[in-house]
Amino acid sequence: MTPPRPPSGRQRPLRYYSDSERTEGGSGSWDTLEWNKLDQTASGSSSTSFANLSCLLESERVIVEGYGVVLINTDEAGTLLVTNFRILFLSEGTRKVIPLGTIPLATIEKFNKTALKVQSNNRQSDKNPPRRLLQVTGKDMRIIVYGFRPKTKQRRSVFDALLRCTKPERVWDLYTFACGPSKFGNANPKERLLNEYFRLLGKSSVRASMDMIEDGSFTLENELWRISDLNSNYNLCQTYPFAFMVPKSISDEELLQACSFRAKCRLPVITWCQPGSGAVIARSSQPLVGLMMNMRSNFDEKLVAAFCTQLGANKGERRKLYIADARPRKNALANGAMGGGSESSSNYFQSPIVFFGIDNIHAMRESYSRLRDYLDMHGATSSDGRSSFLRHTGWTWGGGNLSSMSASVSLLGDSGWLIHIQNVLAGAAWIAARVAVESASVLVHCSDGWDRTTQLVSLACLMLDPYYRTFAGFQALVEKDWLAFGHPFSDRVGMPNISGSGNFDLPRQSSSAGSYPSSPVRQSTQSGGSQSSSSSHAQNNYSPIFTQTFLVDFMDCLLSCRFGNFLCNSEKERQQCAIAEACGCIWAYLTDLRSLATTSHVHCNPFYDPLKYDGPLLPPAASLSPTLWPQFHLRWACPEEAKAADIEVQCRAMRAKYSEMQKDKEATERRVDEISFAMESLSAELLRERRMSWSARESAKRATKEYRALTRAVQSLGCKVNFTTSDVEDAPLENNNNNNNSNPRRRDRQGNNSDVSVSISLMSEENRSENQVGRVCEALCPLRTREGVCRWPEAGCAHLGSQFVGLKTNFDAFDRLSIHESYFKSE
Repeated sequence: MTPPRPPSGRQRPLRYYSDSERTEGGSGSWDTLEWNKLDQTASGSSSTSFANLSCLLESERVIVEGYGVVLINTDEAGTLLVTNFRILFLSEGTRKVIPLGTIPLATIEKFNKTALKVQSNNRQSDKNPPRRLLQVTGKDMRIIVYGFRPKTKQRRSVFDALLRCTKPERVWDLYTFACGPSKFGNANPKERLLNEYFRLLGKSSVRASMDMIEDGSFTLENELWRISDLNSNYNLCQTYPFAFMVPKSISDEELLQACSFRAKCRLPVITWCQPGSGAVIARSSQPLVGLMMNMRSNFDEKLVAAFCTQLGANKGERRKLYIADARPRKNALANGAMGGGSESSSNYFQSPIVFFGIDNIHAMRESYSRLRDYLDMHGATSSDGRSSFLRHTGWTWGGGNLSSMSASVSLLGDSGWLIHIQNVLAGAAWIAARVAVESASVLVHCSDGWDRTTQLVSLACLMLDPYYRTFAGFQALVEKDWLAFGHPFSDRVGMPNISGSGNFDLPRQSSSAGSYPSSPVRQSTQSGGSQSSSSSHAQNNYSPIFTQTFLVDFMDCLLSCRFGNFLCNSEKERQQCAIAEACGCIWAYLTDLRSLATTSHVHCNPFYDPLKYDGPLLPPAASLSPTLWPQFHLRWACPEEAKAADIEVQCRAMRAKYSEMQKDKEATERRVDEISFAMESLSAELLRERRMSWSARESAKRATKEYRALTRAVQSLGCKVNFTTSDVEDAPLENNNNNNNSNPRRRDRQGNNSDVSVSISLMSEENRSENQVGRVCEALCPLRTREGVCRWPEAGCAHLGSQFVGLKTNFDAFDRLSIHESYFKSE
């Protein structure tokens, strides 16, 4: 592959220069900075200028500032701030946080001051002072190098601040205590532990409370197991939780006798039980069998035998028990010289003893150190500012020089890290298979039972129980198997605890080993926060045990000490420090993060189907060949590789887009439903309007017919009818009572008030003669004389009208009639 050419037309980045070019004055990007201006700015500024930075956390305050600092890894210039929580590196001008140069103080393993002498052939070489460098080694797989201009005294100020802040003498000096719980309050972890025990016992309906803990009423049981409060004051075992599950058939007195046979009194207890079958996963420390491997304890053997309950299908047949020793066999035998060792199968019902061959914390620490050096040497953002291509004349991550690639892979294998990971995964899968396939019980232990044992039982439970693959279940698993059962987080991560400050160091490989040649940057002149290379393993308990198992966010929160969940070495120590009341909670923080992104959040596995994987997950042996974890191992050394390798990110982005489209679809469907409902309402209203219109037309037709009939009837009487309509305002009803005329008030369909006036007038003789109805009436009327004179003139042709026209006779008119004799004369 042809190497990329340096950009033309602009200043070349530092990594494109050779060693001689990079160190000569005026030829690198270092000297493009306006140092005089930066020095003036640094001398005339105070920490108050950064007090209102938006990137500062709650209770985070700036201690020291450094201007014109160069991040050698990426050749970026900016401002370096040391706060009471972290080192902040801000880009020049924009004050944007540079993630690679920003590291929490508790995550710093060690830091060194180095000086890189400028090599120049010029006669003025004596006037070129050496570069002032500060190398910071992190526990999260990164090595950062900051460059300071000589004669500014900024490096001294930053170094002194790191000496004061990175290694607090007391646990209460950590940032999490200064910040307090804030909005991420921590509920009592003891309640959550009891709720998990209740779930395992099949009593999920019972909820734990502080009252229950105080009065000791949490000791529930089922037909096989029970919760013991024997360790409520931590007198039985100081590194065990206040409550644990044991066989129901074992009394507290027998537990007291059995604990003395196990290292640190960590007797065998139940960490998980399979619902329905009675199979369990138990954990403990190594038995104290002695140098001759001949020491026994009847109480310990009885306790372990109680895990072999009867099989449900075959009454009388005992369940098989496996004893899984996480250590290599030779290490277990070597522990016999110190009183430890491993069980004898003949003393435990011929239970098979299986050794997983997982190395101790010291081997893990050295392997982790070699892996970090390898990534720094062969990564894209190295601590010496040179890419892998320039250092090895060929890409080591994307093809190129075959011999360089082979050497790179060989060095990765020499670190041993992937072998350690494979051993842990294989051991956990073996335990899960024994429980799921054979319905057997397994007792797991190592030396003290809080490192390799914790890794194995937590991963095995994750494979067996679908509940632990949920957010709530994963929290319960970590709090039970890692926190409650005493994984020494303070010792393993190098944090201070109750007894004093943490003591740790990851020894770097020297150039004499032939594996990782040192660069000039790595030649330190003064160091802080580390031990001498002659420190014995017995005094150094730092080891990346938790790093081998859990997630990036967990690791970042753990190493930064921002929250109090992982402080101290045991539940007892956290209770003594009042961690739950004084510090923030990582679970509340992660829940808050997930609430902002729902199912598209990084904590959600887009490939996991809970309906499909609702039982044990037993991975085949071929899948237990691990590779580097890009999101953690490569995020600093090869950030582009980490992004490209993360197919989950792409899937998560697609799911986020799909989620947005689903929301748009639901909103559109709701809008369509609203429009459909409105159209149905309008259709119903239109139908009602049509019916009313048809009814109105029919009424109009009837009214027209009646009007015509009335008109004809009135006209037959020699009268004329006139209808007039006028709009009037509402008037009191009593006004109508005083009106003698017939003037009915009507309201039209639009709700307007109107008066209809009816007037009847006599027709003139001419019109009367033209009235056809009148002529018919005169011809047919029996009261007409031959002369054409009406015999009953005041009757108003009532008889004829009522007979032929349909009018009602006004009988009141008879009272007003005057009787003439001529009416009764004979013709």
